[in-house]
Amino acid sequence: MSKQNKEILLEQERFELKSKSGGGLLRYEVWGAVEGGKTVVTRYNLAYINHAIYQGDNGRVLGFDNAHNYHHRHYMGEIEVVEFISYEAIQERFQQEWLEIVNQTRGIKP
Repeated sequence: MSKQNKEILLEQERFELKSKSGGGLLRYEVWGAVEGGKTVVTRYNLAYINHAIYQGDNGRVLGFDNAHNYHHRHYMGEIEVVEFISYEAIQERFQQEWLEIVNQTRGIKP
């Protein structure tokens, strides 16, 4: 990345979920740069935190990030490498998986 394409914080959000929506917290942190008029994501950290479901790993039930120079998924303390196609694909997978977890814990099939 050249100096003129300085990395900036693109998104940093926290959503507290009501107990009827499964409870817990959704956290998004996304960094990137504009290259050739297009936004390019360089770093991301997506997490679903719910201490009622999982107490380890600071309550992180599910997470996706690319820290430590590789793309990976956290699920209740386990870490696995994930294939990176695009940030949008990772974000979609995260959305589907945390909704599935919430629905399962509430006894609802997705």
